[in-house]
Amino acid sequence: MNDEYYMKLALELARSVKGQTYPNPPVGAVIVKNGMIRGLGAHLKYGEAHAEVHALEMAGENAVGATLYVTLEPCSHVGKTPSCAQHIIDCRVSRVVIATMDLHEKVAGKGINMLQEAGVKVDVGILSDKTVEVNEVFFHYVKTRRPYVTMKTGVSLDGKIATATGESKYITNELARLDVHKYRHEHDAILVGVNTILKDNPQLTTRLPNGGKNPVRVILDTQLRTPPDAFVVTDQLAKTIIIVGSSVTQEKISLYTERNHVEVFSVKKEKIIIEDVLAELGKRGITSVFVEGGATVNDSFLRSGLIDKFVLYIAPKLIGGNESPTSIGGIGIPNLIDALPMDIVSVKQIGKNVKIVAKNRGG
Repeated sequence: MNDEYYMKLALELARSVKGQTYPNPPVGAVIVKNGMIRGLGAHLKYGEAHAEVHALEMAGENAVGATLYVTLEPCSHVGKTPSCAQHIIDCRVSRVVIATMDLHEKVAGKGINMLQEAGVKVDVGILSDKTVEVNEVFFHYVKTRRPYVTMKTGVSLDGKIATATGESKYITNELARLDVHKYRHEHDAILVGVNTILKDNPQLTTRLPNGGKNPVRVILDTQLRTPPDAFVVTDQLAKTIIIVGSSVTQEKISLYTERNHVEVFSVKKEKIIIEDVLAELGKRGITSVFVEGGATVNDSFLRSGLIDKFVLYIAPKLIGGNESPTSIGGIGIPNLIDALPMDIVSVKQIGKNVKIVAKNRGG
């Protein structure tokens, strides 16, 4: 068995915790000695032990002279947890294989330097492309200080999200809807417009068979029309941030902020600008946003150019109708040359539905 084999195992450990480590990246670690796996670990939750620590604890004395495989450069600084690089040195690991460097300014090669100065052999770049994919949200956030945006929609074969009468439940099948809940679990926040709240009164929570993490709920609501008895206001299942325009009075806002899990944030302009929303969420440490908005919200994101990933579910149905809405409405892009360029990265059948994932070519 070679380095790639053990790094693949570390990557699987990282993928298994994707979405639950926010604002930290998902990391996996494997310790091998004499051709035998001695320790396994994953970073389970922000503020708790990192992947390397869990693996070293499992390995115990077998860590001495062993090789540690880790998907991301070990941290060199002391923060919520002690320095992983120093812990690796203290446990007398002889070799560390790292998939990719950590781009965060507090690490950025410092962990590798610390290990090398202590006499630990370090190899970097094993399956780095796969690790970048697992950590695309974290790396994007470190570079831009704004959340990674994934937009999702479900349509009929002819691109409709509802009939002309507004009926939309359900266009896609149950398997596709279950897949959506996996995305909710993996994202820090879920974002919709107020019209979705008024029409459906959704909970915007994660409902997977084995549970899951509920994302922060973000509502774009310029005039603060969200009903005070809406689920997102009353159910306390997750934090809710309602973003409103500058014209909304503090008296009206106070009707919502008396609840501990609800925050109303007022922008400085009468209209809500997507760039400002993402900048504000980024300041709050939210690294990823799952957009499940209607046609108007989706149009705002499209025209901002800040869609990083687009997930499309297609159901084998034909609806038709000039008045039947499509997933992105509003003004749209006026000139074809300015259309947001995307690269299709996967096409998968989910039951009788088809799932297409595309990424922003410029992202």
